[in-house]
Amino acid sequence: MEIGIDSFAAVMANNKGQTISSVQAIAELLERIEKADEVGLDLFGIGEHHRKEFLDSAPTMILAAAAARTKRIKLTSAVTVLSAIDPVRAFQSFATLDLISQGRAEMVVGRGSFTDAFPLFGLNLEDYDELFTEKLGLLLKIRENEVVNWSGKFRARLSNQSIYPRPLQQKLPIWIGVGGTPQSFVRAGILGLPLMVAVIGGETHRFRPLIDLYRNAGLKAGHSPEQLQVGLHSLGYVAETTEEAVEEFYPGYAEMFTNIGKERGWPPVRRSHFDSQTTELGAFLIGNPEEVAQKILRHSEALGGISRVTFQMDNAGMSHEKLMKAIELIGTRVSPIVNNSKVF
Repeated sequence: MEIGIDSFAAVMANNKGQTISSVQAIAELLERIEKADEVGLDLFGIGEHHRKEFLDSAPTMILAAAAARTKRIKLTSAVTVLSAIDPVRAFQSFATLDLISQGRAEMVVGRGSFTDAFPLFGLNLEDYDELFTEKLGLLLKIRENEVVNWSGKFRARLSNQSIYPRPLQQKLPIWIGVGGTPQSFVRAGILGLPLMVAVIGGETHRFRPLIDLYRNAGLKAGHSPEQLQVGLHSLGYVAETTEEAVEEFYPGYAEMFTNIGKERGWPPVRRSHFDSQTTELGAFLIGNPEEVAQKILRHSEALGGISRVTFQMDNAGMSHEKLMKAIELIGTRVSPIVNNSKVF
């Protein structure tokens, strides 16, 4: 099982609880990606947001900087908000990243959980699904063809247009990032694309019917079971003890999600809700290395087998030093337990 980290390049605090500068935040993020490479993690993903608290509005820039400082780790988006970008430019950016990294680039594409990109780029929210569907189709066509003929609703037609550069990998890996919309699972299955499922609350095993929809749609479309990979993106954090992990992660989590909740009409975060997510069935991968490893294995079994899991650890209350230690623990203690198990 591939195990990695996803980051939204959040502006963090230092070990005194003070907010650091954007320059320092980016420098420390690159150090964490280097650390993940050093301890043997399989991938590092950078999200895409257009908000003050996140520095990931141009994720390929961060990934390219990381490519020059790492040797083996895969570098991916988490996710590319495809609805808000020209698929030609998205492909060119990641093809270039693939060349810089010597074949380590991937994309996870989705519609995004925030809608900030729509007004920023002059897009209509009423076109939310139609935009993504059309742009995904074009992106996949570009991946398969150096010379493209295409027409659609939301961009100029392409007539015998050559698109460069081409990536080092013969077929640039493209995953579909999904939340809880059944149609999204079915679409990914029909296309035969690997699926990255974001589970940031509730009980992870309840996503099994949606993943079954994906696999059934893929098999009916003629894709092999091996092609229909499933990954899991979860909030998580690892420390030497479970008590330490919970107490270090909760304050920043509560602050971040309470602030987001003000925009979306959610109630403030309660400690009881957070604690329910750290139980055996809860979605959060928070605890000591052994407990987190066993929870990953239980999630995999409950979902019918997963091939990838990523930890989303960013929150305003976490220091760089604590995140570096968590990455070390995930790479040196969580991953070996998971990958020495026969249960996936």
